[in-house]
Amino acid sequence: MKRALIFDCDGVLADTEADGHLVAFNQMWRELGVPWQWSRDEYARKLRFGGGKERMASLFGDADFLAAYSPPEGEQERRELIAAWHRRKTSIYGRIVESGALAPRPGVRRLAAEALAAGWTLAVASTSAPESVAAVLRHTMGEALAERFALVLAGDVVKAKKPAPDIYLLASERLGIPPSDCVAIEDSANGLQAAVEAGMRCVVTVSAFTAAENFSRASLVVTCLGDAGSAPCRVLANRSAATPGAELTVRDLEAILTAGPAEQVRMR
Repeated sequence: MKRALIFDCDGVLADTEADGHLVAFNQMWRELGVPWQWSRDEYARKLRFGGGKERMASLFGDADFLAAYSPPEGEQERRELIAAWHRRKTSIYGRIVESGALAPRPGVRRLAAEALAAGWTLAVASTSAPESVAAVLRHTMGEALAERFALVLAGDVVKAKKPAPDIYLLASERLGIPPSDCVAIEDSANGLQAAVEAGMRCVVTVSAFTAAENFSRASLVVTCLGDAGSAPCRVLANRSAATPGAELTVRDLEAILTAGPAEQVRMR
């Protein structure tokens, strides 16, 4: 039986939002002379929009932003402005990733290698720009393991981004593996909703910006995937038959897929 482990990118492979995307957005605006900077709190609120272009476009309805900057009135001109901002931001972000400043989150490389060795298919499903996702995948997994991923979906590959299930449905279709045989690894409520609505089980590994979100539909919620020698996995909520210790393992993934919904929600 073929099974797939599908990773989100931002907040899952690395804690990219605070130290990567936010830094790149703010540097882009400084370089382009746009009198705007996102604070951590403001950016956290913008994360409810799936995708960088969508986050920037939301500023056109933000009274504080419009008081500081006058964007063009026409819809086409606004789309072109967003595209220009996004190109520059993506370039800056790419340099941050290539510098090695964004370390892999604990356990992602270990779990990917274990799943691959156990015959699982590996994939990424993200709303970030394809070049950004490819760079993060390379630097977190290493070149050799990154090349073993069967599928990387990113950016505008689907019209409706997370929390819509479209990207996970497309991943299932292209992999030839039904959603019921896929486990998604997410860090946000938007990503969780997308995976569950696609019919997949989902493990949430909370990140700095998402720890307070509602993850009641997740099979398992953990602090991280775990590396026993450094940052162990700690279970926050468990609605599955998995019994992770210091590390989330392939055996845990199999338990999440094979067991029915847990009758009890175990909170720790």
